[in-house]
Amino acid sequence: MDRSSGRARNSGDLIATLSGRNPARNLHSDVLWEMGFAIVSGQYPQGSILPPDSELLDRFGVSRTVLREALKTLAAKGLIEARARIGTRVLPRGRWNLFDADVLAWHFELGPDIAFLRSLAEVRIGIEIEAAALAAERAEPDQAAILSEWVNKMAGAKTPADFARYDLEFHRAVAEASGNPFMASISALVEMALTAAFTISSPVNNSAALAETVNVHRRIAEAIRDRDPAAARAAMRDAISQGFERAAGRMEDGGSAA
Repeated sequence: MDRSSGRARNSGDLIATLSGRNPARNLHSDVLWEMGFAIVSGQYPQGSILPPDSELLDRFGVSRTVLREALKTLAAKGLIEARARIGTRVLPRGRWNLFDADVLAWHFELGPDIAFLRSLAEVRIGIEIEAAALAAERAEPDQAAILSEWVNKMAGAKTPADFARYDLEFHRAVAEASGNPFMASISALVEMALTAAFTISSPVNNSAALAETVNVHRRIAEAIRDRDPAAARAAMRDAISQGFERAAGRMEDGGSAA
């Protein structure tokens, strides 16, 4: 496995850690990660034909079964397509499942750049503000109370990793309180956005940014508690926009995580 695939896998491990998952490590996953990252990074360009199985088997040193399973997984994610007598072709980016956690992690390892972060924020705004509004209409008292508990944990976070984990749990709780199971389907996208923010610029290291971030999440929790959908929408939009602007500003300044 080459160094770039190791970095991509580390990004996936970071996302899994923040979300509370234990990433599996085996031959299948290692081949999947290296090939997936190679496709997303352009080492295997869109529209190109992958090397023959014999070459890939020599490269990875795995069984044909392991390679085929990895290729099937990449196909399920929309990255490749096998054609009889032609070979396995890399599909156009428009066919890739950008909501998939692995595909997002491979993109994350490439930067992420400001355009990628903006796209994440735009999709989150399109979905999460409605999740907040539905939560304001449907949340049970205990669900509203849990949101306040996560805000309090965010306020007391001592490390960027803890803050990112509490932030993620807060947004998960909003999705659950919405009563709409489809809202939870963007969890991988939210994990990626928060991981990017954690990596680029955490509010924990800036007292003013921390106070601002905690305050806007408290506004969301209070609007849901008070059954005010309009206020919940506005506060959620502000929360997502603030996170993007903080990370984008840090990237424009040429800084790393701070």
